[in-house]
Amino acid sequence: MESFALSFASMLLALAVVIGLAFFALRLLRDRLQPRAKPGAAAASDDALRFVRALPVGSKERVVIVEHRGARWMLGVSAGGISTIAHWPAAAPADRSSAGDGADAGRS
Repeated sequence: MESFALSFASMLLALAVVIGLAFFALRLLRDRLQPRAKPGAAAASDDALRFVRALPVGSKERVVIVEHRGARWMLGVSAGGISTIAHWPAAAPADRSSAGDGADAGRS
């Protein structure tokens, strides 16, 4: 019976070591692939790609709008790849809201 208890305890110890190594390895990979923004570092958030909206146009095709550094991109996404449909450069917040209102008013 002592042999069973000793082998069970060594198995639990080995399992704890493997889980601990996996935890630290995954944490290290997460930090390297997706660094956290440090306080006061606004430039890091400007580099983020922000999803705005998607519109499906087929079973696997969709039109997607993303924003990067204030500029908006309209992309066509399909099984064959991604293509640029339109690009709007970064503008002041007042210009963006007035441009959006004018575009919607012209469609009615």
